[in-house]
Amino acid sequence: MDIDHYIFFGGFPGGIAFTNNEARWRHYIKDSIIAPAIEHDILMTKIVYKPELMLRLFELGCTYSGEEIALNKLLGQLQDVGNVTTLANYLTTLDESRLLCGLQKYANDNARKYNSIPKMMVYNTALLSALSGYTYRQAFTSPKIWGRWAESAVGAHLLNMADETGYRVYYWRNRDDEVDFVLEYNHKCIAIEVKSGRRTANNGIRVFKEKFSPVQTFIVGTGGIPLEEFLSLDPADLLF
Repeated sequence: MDIDHYIFFGGFPGGIAFTNNEARWRHYIKDSIIAPAIEHDILMTKIVYKPELMLRLFELGCTYSGEEIALNKLLGQLQDVGNVTTLANYLTTLDESRLLCGLQKYANDNARKYNSIPKMMVYNTALLSALSGYTYRQAFTSPKIWGRWAESAVGAHLLNMADETGYRVYYWRNRDDEVDFVLEYNHKCIAIEVKSGRRTANNGIRVFKEKFSPVQTFIVGTGGIPLEEFLSLDPADLLF
């Protein structure tokens, strides 16, 4: 697969044979990846009082991958009798299952991190693509939309390697200034910004450096480390 098809289709080996037929590929991801992960891996090992709510949270959360959204807003879209604490618990379960997580905002103290608006991030971009309703052509030919896929691919790579290396993954925003990913390790941090033509100039890296003094900063994509090269890296090689 070339890098762009990998970013969209996510690289689940069993689905590669169906990438020329996107309808069949979506059925494969939903029936052979998502359904077993939730209906068997989660529901057979954890007590979930509202499995339908968790499934809908997962489906909606995947479509927001790369975006910040408050849990109370998600709850309103889910149209279910529940509360934010229930959603937070289900999101933790989905994170532990390596399906979907809500990244916390980077801050100097843990209280601010835990009380932040989460940024949704899939552990594999196939989950975003299968549930988004966009075809490969539609996503790839729209710079703004494709930017979320590129960012989600980088985020998935960082998340999947986090346990092995021992770093924590966050995002950061202050009004219009943002940093896509912040890796924290041994009380030090690095900042990573993904550039794919999806938005205008962003002063996030500069402002973040002034505020937090990261030991390193990286641009991934346009003007920085090529996406294909970054997705082949062990993030540990970037750390301090």
